[in-house]
Amino acid sequence: MSVGYYFWILMGLPMVGAGVCALLRAPRSVLTVLIGAAAAETVVGAFLVKDIFAGAQDSVAWGWFYLDALSAYHLAILLLIYLLSTVYAAGYFRHELEAGVIRPGQFRRFGILWCGAVAAMALVIISNNIGAMWIGMEATTLMTAFLICVHRTAASLEAMWKYLLMCSVGVACAFMGTLLAVAAARGLPLAGSDVMLWTQLRAVATQMNLPLLKLAFLFLLVGYGTKAGLAPLHNWLPDAHSQAPAPVSALFSGFMLNTALYCILRYVAIIEVATGGAGWSLHLLQFFGLISIVVATAFILFQEDVKRLLAYHSVEHLGIISLGVGLGGIGVFAALFHVFNHSLCKTLAFFSAGRIGQIYGTHSMAHIRGTLKAHPVWGIGLFGSFLALIGVAPFALFMSELQIVFAAMDGRAYLALALFLAGTGAIFVGALKHAMAMAWGEPEHSAPALAAPASAAGITDTILVAGSLLVLLAVGLWMPEWYRSLLLRAAHIVEGKL
Repeated sequence: MSVGYYFWILMGLPMVGAGVCALLRAPRSVLTVLIGAAAAETVVGAFLVKDIFAGAQDSVAWGWFYLDALSAYHLAILLLIYLLSTVYAAGYFRHELEAGVIRPGQFRRFGILWCGAVAAMALVIISNNIGAMWIGMEATTLMTAFLICVHRTAASLEAMWKYLLMCSVGVACAFMGTLLAVAAARGLPLAGSDVMLWTQLRAVATQMNLPLLKLAFLFLLVGYGTKAGLAPLHNWLPDAHSQAPAPVSALFSGFMLNTALYCILRYVAIIEVATGGAGWSLHLLQFFGLISIVVATAFILFQEDVKRLLAYHSVEHLGIISLGVGLGGIGVFAALFHVFNHSLCKTLAFFSAGRIGQIYGTHSMAHIRGTLKAHPVWGIGLFGSFLALIGVAPFALFMSELQIVFAAMDGRAYLALALFLAGTGAIFVGALKHAMAMAWGEPEHSAPALAAPASAAGITDTILVAGSLLVLLAVGLWMPEWYRSLLLRAAHIVEGKL
């Protein structure tokens, strides 16, 4: 089968899934279709990326569809998080349906939007056309906004509107940046729509109008940075994460933020080639990364809601990724390594917080106490994911953060290193205090009784928790050669060396 068919199937499967969900009425049928579509999507994606992962091919292209080491890596993470979140959603919403929290009719809308969201994210990742990439990013805003208010409350509607307003302004800035990037290539020998292909712009980067290209990057960094949740453009993120259902929060934090940052990385490659590797774009990313870490530190220490706490951890870790890229060299490798580590860890964290929230009937950390006793499996998932998030050795996040420390020392970026260590150190202490209180703390006298019986963990729950933690431990202890090679090639693409 031609590779082009795989690209079209990858885009078409979610659309078919959305259409089928629109015709179904039974919630279980909708969830079954979603799991089937996610599994099929993962298989198709595996066929697309396997040769790039193995090093047999540098890229796979068909028309304006394009995969190289950078995009194949992100596509694999997207499909993994999407599959895990879909499987988790089946159990999560089953509990809500039994409790009468959600109506059967709401499942169809969830199914349609869920499929549409992954299609939009996939479009961003596999597009060689920067215009199509922007369209995909805009579509993610429209599709995911209404997932925030699956439970219609005043708070969720407010969070949805804040998300729509801020991200729409951000995407508008990204649109201006896209137009300016194309204008910077005006007059060059590029035929027709080739002027919008990333591969073509990368090839002629040294001939582009540099001042205009730099202006384009500023718009793009602000625009896509808003969607990525980089401070100080992150204000929508805590509200959206705290009000959305746990599967939606997991997909948001586990990959949607990465999608926006991926767009920025594509333009970093062009800028670095155009400036001869002067690091102009890297300094900007370093600055926004440090701001994000500092802002996240201030809010994490004083949070009372576990989902909002995890949202600010997203701001922190996207800042760490940006800082790593901004440091260059081994920092880019470490940042890309951190992308996967954070995605899997944060997905597990939101899974655990969502299920614990159902059991306790609240996300207030003052009332969530003794989770290891209330539900050992999800209690371990929540505590273990917090340990990984704050960089406890030998979890994979510790290793990627340690590599970023080495990158800062190699680049003699001592101020950046000091801020990074101060911020992550303060977060380590504050978040560990929260995690230990939830795991072993005694409930306050005012705490409500468990809102729902803590049913015995099923095999799916156990696999989700144990599998995620084992992968985070295994990758922290040993990196396969194929994985190291893939990350190196992806890092060279970002730096404009490949």
